[in-house]
Amino acid sequence: MITGSRRSFLTTKETAELLNVNEKMIYSLVNEKGLPASKVTGKWLFPRRLVEEWLEAHIQNYKPGIHGFSSDNGLLLLAGSDDPLFQKTLSLFHSKRKETTAFFANLGSMGGLVSMRRGLCHIGVCHLLQDDENGYNFRFAEQELDKPPVFVNFSRREQGIVIRKGNPANITSVNDFARDDIRIVNRPLGTGTRLLLDYEIGRSKITTEQISGYDIEVSRHLDAGLEVMAGRADAAPAIRAVAGILGLDFIPLRWERFDLLISRERFFEKGVQNFISLLHEEDFRQLAKSFEGYDVSLCGKMLFPDNFNSEE
Repeated sequence: MITGSRRSFLTTKETAELLNVNEKMIYSLVNEKGLPASKVTGKWLFPRRLVEEWLEAHIQNYKPGIHGFSSDNGLLLLAGSDDPLFQKTLSLFHSKRKETTAFFANLGSMGGLVSMRRGLCHIGVCHLLQDDENGYNFRFAEQELDKPPVFVNFSRREQGIVIRKGNPANITSVNDFARDDIRIVNRPLGTGTRLLLDYEIGRSKITTEQISGYDIEVSRHLDAGLEVMAGRADAAPAIRAVAGILGLDFIPLRWERFDLLISRERFFEKGVQNFISLLHEEDFRQLAKSFEGYDVSLCGKMLFPDNFNSEE
């Protein structure tokens, strides 16, 4: 029962402490699992009673949806973050590994982890910046999954802000998003790109309520770039590859690690190994060179938290 001494509404930090997750995970729970929340003057507030009821309702174990459905059977299911090179790699995979058909669900990085936990995919695709501001994915997987998966790098890629060619709006940083003459387009909650943008805003001099277009979301990096190219937005968070594809300018923010997460029970399945083996072939390396903003020096290699805990 709620007593008078307990606050009726919790902050994001207090909710994270109550649920024993990091603060960035809270935004995904709002988007993916319906965690009760309200946004007031640009800040999220969480009704304590409803949060506690939500928690009780979610105390259950998911039965793996594809338990026993091996990728040896010719069907490989992947879910998670959007990426142009990754999409092209799926096409290359189909042309070179005809015995396996791969299906990808663009659900964002947190959506990939949720799909893994529920047993709905063989491979999760993620790029989630940790609270230490350097590492990626390890701590999110620890919090979301019952068992630690195998981490295999797909690429490192450059994240930033895409702007119109020639930068007619004279945008130089995230701080310019608060200007009255600037409108952006955003990525959905639960995506690694949205988490990075919110991190950059959090350490800037502005707040989200000052940003026109902050609540306008598109599902893919390429869609964000197209909004800028069409003049419907002045800027958007996206990767450098999109700027290269569409002929836009780019303001770099950081290099990030883009990983494949695979449950240990499925790692040696034929479909999974077929996909990983492709990453070591020259055709893939040449494909990666055709895009701007990628580093595939770690691609196809297994990663471990103690050895890969920092990024540029």
